[in-house]
Amino acid sequence: MAHSSHSRELEPDIAQLAVKRLLDAGAVIRCQAPLIRKVNDDANVWAQLWRKQVQLGMVPYYMFVERDTGAKAYFEVPLARAYKVFTEAYSQVSGLCRTVRGPSMSASPGKVLVDGITEVGGEKVLALKFLQGRDPSWVNRLFFAQYDPKATWLDGLKPAFGEDRFFFEEPAKKNQLESVRKL
Repeated sequence: MAHSSHSRELEPDIAQLAVKRLLDAGAVIRCQAPLIRKVNDDANVWAQLWRKQVQLGMVPYYMFVERDTGAKAYFEVPLARAYKVFTEAYSQVSGLCRTVRGPSMSASPGKVLVDGITEVGGEKVLALKFLQGRDPSWVNRLFFAQYDPKATWLDGLKPAFGEDRFFFEEPAKKNQLESVRKL
């Protein structure tokens, strides 16, 4: 897994030589990076990054949201904005670059994709989907959160449609997740 957050990281000859050597050795290089405010929170930057990766023989894989740790407040991007950046970048690239998924969060219950912003029954919502889940039955399961233009992480979202919790926060499941968080 390669981690480059900006196409400039792939411009030096030494970086390109390293990629070539890995590819020549038979490696498949998949690429991921976080969306970082003031570094790459621009659709054009992401489109350029993905094109450069493909040009070098790499495979764009994930755009992920800054983890809910450390000095994230300076670098975080709201989920709605992250979705917009991803969608605009995705629309600028060819199918060869469209192996990428995002924006995603590696949250406590699993890896969650921000899959869209839509309106259901007159309510603006974020459409979310589990790419991976603590419970395998959650994989590919859609769920909806109230649209919040300021939310930056899964735990900052509220369930849509008047629900008091997300399906993965059922009392038994919630207790299990709390145990995992304490580890």
